[in-house]
Amino acid sequence: MVAREASESAQCLCPSLASLNAKDVLRRKHKRKSRQHQRFMARKALLQEYGLRNTPPEPGSSPGTEAASSVRQRPRAESGGAQGSRKPTPRESAGPLPSKCVAIDCEMVGTGPRGRVSELARCSVVSYHGEVLYDKYIQPEMPIVDYRTRWSGITRQHMRKAIPFQVAQKEILRLLKGKVLVGHALHNDFQALKYIHPRGQTRDTTYVPSLLSQPSLHARTRVSLKDLALQLLHKKIQVGQHGHSSVEDAVTAMELYRLVEVQWEQQEASSLQPHPEDREPDSSTDMEQYMEDQYWPEDLAQGTSRGTGEALGRTEGTDVAMDCEMVGLGPFRESGLARCSLVDYHGTVLYDKFIRPEGEITDYRTPVSGIMAQNMEGATPFAVARL
Repeated sequence: MVAREASESAQCLCPSLASLNAKDVLRRKHKRKSRQHQRFMARKALLQEYGLRNTPPEPGSSPGTEAASSVRQRPRAESGGAQGSRKPTPRESAGPLPSKCVAIDCEMVGTGPRGRVSELARCSVVSYHGEVLYDKYIQPEMPIVDYRTRWSGITRQHMRKAIPFQVAQKEILRLLKGKVLVGHALHNDFQALKYIHPRGQTRDTTYVPSLLSQPSLHARTRVSLKDLALQLLHKKIQVGQHGHSSVEDAVTAMELYRLVEVQWEQQEASSLQPHPEDREPDSSTDMEQYMEDQYWPEDLAQGTSRGTGEALGRTEGTDVAMDCEMVGLGPFRESGLARCSLVDYHGTVLYDKFIRPEGEITDYRTPVSGIMAQNMEGATPFAVARL
């Protein structure tokens, strides 16, 4: 009797013990996941977040169904191009969603002395399909000296309905937030907007190997939007005497992007890594880098010992202290000299001038350098300053 009860009790406990053992095994298997697998899952999640990877297929779907669904047909962008223009082909779902992709173009006018300072006067943003999302005339912060109508298409009449720059800037940046931004020579647009878009979300048609590798463009390293449109889209833009249309230019840039979108996004996905300029700045690292001689003009760095900043000749009559401020030049924002100051042993200013770099300024780095566009008015050319 007692033995039978004990046997029945043991039988009742066996299922629960088996269940516990199974759960323990699953728990241990979960803990044994390698770091490599965890990194893979993290990368997969990042790709899905940026729309660079398809979401998992529905249960029961066949591989053929998944492959068929990986190609999305999109309407082509409408534009005022020629009838025989070549249109982009449908894309695979390797790139961002259409709703996350926009193109921009800005038109500038001249302000400041002799109208040499470029300021924003019109901005247009279009969707992936070429629909106009934003197109407004903008009043520059300084008085307009040169409307540059032949190139900008801007006239005095357009400024009657223009909105203030600060208002336009907020509207545009709100529209660009979280978007993949397409354009041609985007550094000019960013300079006019006083804004820098994350490089990982920027697609500049000026520097696309798959576009520039075309036979007709093989010998040219930098091609205008007009030439790209004619050679690759068989479309004429920027014709006539009425200047450019920022809407037309933005639509054309988007069409060029769509022409090579699959290859471009595959390249972006394969090299998807945080760019140094998109990371949080490390002040200690920046300080060490700026103390390196590579960030100083050679002629000015010869009088210092590397890594210490101490003058080689230490006498009261000859010791001087120097500091330089740099701005970003070109599409990669390489450092260029924009201001140099020298003081003597007692702190008397010996030299303090703003200097115009030899390249095109694409980032004034104002929060760090204190340099603004106004400072470049009448600035000393670099070749003169270094003498």
